[in-house]
Amino acid sequence: MNTQSSPSSTQISIDAVNDLIVDSIQDIKGKDILKLDLRKLYDAPADFFIICNGDSNTQMRAIANNVHKRLKQEIDWHPSSREGQDSDTWILVDYFNTIVHIFHPEAREFYELEELWSDAEVTEYQNI
Repeated sequence: MNTQSSPSSTQISIDAVNDLIVDSIQDIKGKDILKLDLRKLYDAPADFFIICNGDSNTQMRAIANNVHKRLKQEIDWHPSSREGQDSDTWILVDYFNTIVHIFHPEAREFYELEELWSDAEVTEYQNI
């Protein structure tokens, strides 16, 4: 169920949401942040993927928690699902139009989402 129907959430653009997600990741020093624009690809599961690395499962959980906290507090958006919270390798936070993938570096290399969706338009963000 998509819970993004509050009045404040309908007034914000998806670009602003994605910028807030990236900023939330950077708050916790997430690394190698990419935004994949999947809107022109057939059968894509979302409009955007935002992918990053965390150096430990503690940092990965902190990134996921910060994304959730800031989107809830600042624009009243809640994820439709959140998976892998107890995982050491991959946490997924689904905001319906944008799916946030938080990886341990080895898992990111193994799953190769960037390669799988290589036709997407890619935006890279600097490590802070």
